[in-house]
Amino acid sequence: MSVIFAFVAGALSFFSPCVFPLVPAYVAHLTGTPIAGDKIQIGKREIFIRSLAFIGGFSIIFVVMGATASVIGQMFAQYRDLVEKIAGLFIIIFGLQMAGILSFRLLMKEKRWDAGAKKPTGLLSSILVGMAFAAGWSPCVGLTLSSILLLASSTKTLYSGMGLLLLYSLGLGVPFLLISLAITKSLKIVKNINRWLPTLSKVNGWLLVALGVLLYTGKMTKISAILSSYSIFSF
Repeated sequence: MSVIFAFVAGALSFFSPCVFPLVPAYVAHLTGTPIAGDKIQIGKREIFIRSLAFIGGFSIIFVVMGATASVIGQMFAQYRDLVEKIAGLFIIIFGLQMAGILSFRLLMKEKRWDAGAKKPTGLLSSILVGMAFAAGWSPCVGLTLSSILLLASSTKTLYSGMGLLLLYSLGLGVPFLLISLAITKSLKIVKNINRWLPTLSKVNGWLLVALGVLLYTGKMTKISAILSSYSIFSF
């Protein structure tokens, strides 16, 4: 169950007002190519390789964060039920914030990433840009990321926590890769999706609320056990 939540949360994070509108700018910076003629002027092969490196960069940071959260959670393994309830409450608060029900200024603080004028010149540079992107996370996506980290802290093994953040990264990375390829043809897809961003943000918020409730009540484990009895979920 947590696997599904992690991947979907990653995908919805990509379609947040903090990230999606900036995709053309990120891609232009990654490739060192200007936006002209309503599209990114670069070949698909180049943008595919650079985007993969970028995704790899932020995935490294997130997986390390997942491992850290899992280790911290295991330090309090004897209080697992309490940890799950506290994590569930925080996730509910984060979800209500994203859904627009709550409005805590503290949760809206932002740390911006300034890439500077220097453009990435190779795969290593693209990886470093991805790592910087993860480190300079914006507030509305940070709430989702924090929720998945809290979920990772309640896992029983280190690899489970790392796996959750890897799936979150894939959820974020797959649409980034697809949109990056699409805008080599036209930026219209970005303009068309922009109108749905407020709705998607609310969907993400209520998804987190549901996750928090399941974690707080202990239903997450029970549902996961039921799903695992079916072969499609046994992995």
